[in-house]
Amino acid sequence: MNAYKRTIFLVAFCMMISFCTAGENKEEDQKMTKLHELRTPIFWAEGHPGDLNRENWKVEVTGLCEHPTTFTWKDLMDLPKTVADARLTSVTRWSVRGDWGGVKLTDIFDRVKPTEDVTYVRFWSIGLEYDTSIPMETAMMDRTLLAWEFDGELLGEDYGGPVRIFCPYLWGYKSAKSVIKIELMDHYEPGFWEQRGYTDSGEIIPTKVRDINDEGKVKKIPGGEVREFLDD
Repeated sequence: MNAYKRTIFLVAFCMMISFCTAGENKEEDQKMTKLHELRTPIFWAEGHPGDLNRENWKVEVTGLCEHPTTFTWKDLMDLPKTVADARLTSVTRWSVRGDWGGVKLTDIFDRVKPTEDVTYVRFWSIGLEYDTSIPMETAMMDRTLLAWEFDGELLGEDYGGPVRIFCPYLWGYKSAKSVIKIELMDHYEPGFWEQRGYTDSGEIIPTKVRDINDEGKVKKIPGGEVREFLDD
């Protein structure tokens, strides 16, 4: 078994445990959300961040741009909101569909003015231990968001709140959670999971996944963004 397959196996095992227990603690403290009710797996490779302060949240946008800017929570709320009916699909083979709400990265770019030589966008999670990068052209697609909602509910820390990347076109490890920094670059840098054997492209391949919206039923998917399932 090669390193990539071993990593997938180990993380999938953690996901299986998470799938069985997701939402139990939240149920106890009466903070259940739709994602918890669906028993969506919870997983933080670098360790759960604990409680985070939404009102004081800031996202720094830096790198190759004319106007580097740090966006406060209020700044983000003042930007045009976009809602994408789409799926987050994990490399550990599960997929959840809902209305993801946030701001398109293109609206962020309109403010900071990336230079013409930007080819990749790098995202950093809180603590600056987790990072991942996607091509600029993918970042500019309509449903690539800096998201803070799922089905009208604010994202909690379990699922990457206060704000996370939502990129339905690629495996979920490209949708960094609890983002505090966005870096515009003219080259690619392998991120947290990419250095541990995951593909640099993050391309979703034809396979089988558990449909979280259908009680975890295993279904076939084609390659690319998951919009529909294939017949058995």
